[in-house]
Amino acid sequence: MTFAAARPTRCFEDLEVGEFRRSPPRVVRQEEILEFARAYDPQWFHTDPEAARDSVFGEVVASGIHVLAMWRQMDHAINSDIDHVCGVGWDELRLKSAVRAGDEIHVTSEIVALTPSTTRSDRGTALTRYAVVKADGTEAVTFTSINLVYTREGRRRA
Repeated sequence: MTFAAARPTRCFEDLEVGEFRRSPPRVVRQEEILEFARAYDPQWFHTDPEAARDSVFGEVVASGIHVLAMWRQMDHAINSDIDHVCGVGWDELRLKSAVRAGDEIHVTSEIVALTPSTTRSDRGTALTRYAVVKADGTEAVTFTSINLVYTREGRRRA
């Protein structure tokens, strides 16, 4: 994975409501599910393939935290050109469908609202609806992200 070396170029004024992006797909591997869960979410149905057969899932599934970590990586592939100040919250986070080994997933983002700050001219708020989507179109995870984005004025000052 590569990381952007230069500062992102798109400011708040460059964004548009309705702007939709889709990441390239990736295939989730069982080894990464097990490794992540053993380190960060050691529930038996994430970490033990044998025991997970007796779970409601019938097999090991990715931790929701792991799916969100994968979302973060895939989001950078499509939105790293936006000059974010920071994210300040998520609303309506839903874990709708388990992600399993072998699933192909991608991320979609759609800007649903843009609000200039009423107190600071250096930033605005972008509400973005995200989804982690399986190859068959099933949304595995959805949420709305609340992000502060630099304005052109803020970019000059930062």
